[in-house]
Amino acid sequence: MFSNLIAGTMRWGIWGANHSEKNVQELIEVCLEENITTFDHADIYGNHTTEELFGKAWKEMNIDRENVQFVSKCGIVMNSDKKPSELKYYNYNSDYILNCVEESLTNLNTDYLDLLLLHRPSPLMNPEEITETFFKLKESGKVKDFGVSNFSVSQFELLDECFPLITNQIEVSINQTKSFEDGTLDQMMMKKLSPMAWSVLGNYFSEKSDQNIRIKKIMEVLCPKYNAEENQILLAFLLKHPAKILPVIGTSKTETIRKLNRSLLIDLETIDWFKLLEASKGSEVE
Repeated sequence: MFSNLIAGTMRWGIWGANHSEKNVQELIEVCLEENITTFDHADIYGNHTTEELFGKAWKEMNIDRENVQFVSKCGIVMNSDKKPSELKYYNYNSDYILNCVEESLTNLNTDYLDLLLLHRPSPLMNPEEITETFFKLKESGKVKDFGVSNFSVSQFELLDECFPLITNQIEVSINQTKSFEDGTLDQMMMKKLSPMAWSVLGNYFSEKSDQNIRIKKIMEVLCPKYNAEENQILLAFLLKHPAKILPVIGTSKTETIRKLNRSLLIDLETIDWFKLLEASKGSEVE
């Protein structure tokens, strides 16, 4: 249903590259050339402006809507010029979810979302109310499927008991491996669901930490061995996991999209995967 790599749009607008509509069209075209057909959004990206930027660019392109998948998220209330709020908080009241979907559909210039995610778990979320809302959106054809983002195993189970979810979008990277052990990925495999992953390159390129220094030493061996760049090895590390992780790549550069797509061709040997894990943890496995 979704492409093996997912194009994350968070940095396409004012939270990152501040691309023009033409730039966004170029990114979309390159993604499709690379068989990346799924685009990940959230209502808050770009202070509530990035979905609209994407939608304006998309509207001018002659692409069959059935050939792509639009993912969006809702539930985080935050202050912006477009939607002022005195406080950042979470809202999963029925009216709020319904209004968020209507706004995303308008901004993205589409009749439906392929997937709607609840962006963060809220202590006040009511599974029965959310379920009723999901059924309304499903029956109206405005949303095909539903999932969550950043939910724990128990939080996922709480909602999944009431309404079938299809994914949990979580933080997974060489720097953040807790989902390998906390049951999150185990749960996805048990339910035969593919998790999505955000921040998939971690902080490897942005922070000079002891952890990253250790990883760098392993990279110096693995990159020539696999004839690959570091970012490709980082993605291959996630793709090796049997949970069939779908990485959301957050780049706003066309050349990086092409490079990262080649990570799908890399099959890390098991010992090399564990070399990276050991470097990440700073100790051998028990």
